[in-house]
Amino acid sequence: MLRYTLRRLLGAIPTMLVIISLAFVLLHAAPGGPFDAQKALPPEIKKSIEHTYHLDEPLYEQYGRYLVQILHGDFGPSYQYRGTRVNDLIAEGFPVDVGIGSIALALALIFGTAIGILAALRQNSVWDYLPMGIAMLGISIPSFVIAPVLILIFAVTLHWLPAGAWSGGDPSHLVLPALALAAPYTAYVARLMRGSMVEVLGSPFIRTAHAKGLPLRTIVLRHAIKPALMPLVSFLGPAVVGIITGSIVIETIFGLPGIGRYFVDGALNRDYTVVLGVTILYGALILLFNLLADLAYALLDPRIRL
Repeated sequence: MLRYTLRRLLGAIPTMLVIISLAFVLLHAAPGGPFDAQKALPPEIKKSIEHTYHLDEPLYEQYGRYLVQILHGDFGPSYQYRGTRVNDLIAEGFPVDVGIGSIALALALIFGTAIGILAALRQNSVWDYLPMGIAMLGISIPSFVIAPVLILIFAVTLHWLPAGAWSGGDPSHLVLPALALAAPYTAYVARLMRGSMVEVLGSPFIRTAHAKGLPLRTIVLRHAIKPALMPLVSFLGPAVVGIITGSIVIETIFGLPGIGRYFVDGALNRDYTVVLGVTILYGALILLFNLLADLAYALLDPRIRL
């Protein structure tokens, strides 16, 4: 398994190089520049600023310089937030996304898995149709609709929770964003778990366990749940990245200082280094969690360790 992990990590290097190259070329091919929005900027001053940030160099020299910076762990300076490095912006926003995303992920896994197992055990009954119907609604309704509804109910009407802001990570300010972010993922997990558990419960080894007189709880916890988790693990690879890095819409609605806000502002203002830094971070996280998902497969099913 160690050899496989090292091989995957080495294989991620050319993949990241492709991601960096495509993002770099596409950003610089877009019309406009990071300082074009300045009003009545004299040509001499604009030329001096571009020289300071090496934007007057040929594109291949800028690309080579940026690769060297990345090898040193430096994403470069931000063009929009003067005097600030992209590393500082990511260090400021990423913990916010990790905090809210981790809570949302835990909620989605706990409630989604429980609902899916319950629906599978009560197949074709009201305990199956009702939660799966609600889960379908959770998948169909976008988060930018769920979030205002939660604010209207729990903040405006009941006054139980604050409507937004960060406030240094006060737990009460994390509840509504985490719930809004967790809702669609809970629905996905519930439907995946229900379908997988129904298939596993119809397997020959489960029928054998029933024939031996094992109680249902033992059958589910000891024999059925591990193979039923296999499809869920495949889904969690990219899903963990999406939920931990947060949603741009959720950040905007609740006024969260996450990296999604910097990404949008950077794209609108041609802040190349910020957009590239966030893109590289997303790409690296996707590769990492896909690798972890494959390794989790080996833990759940020893037959595929080779």
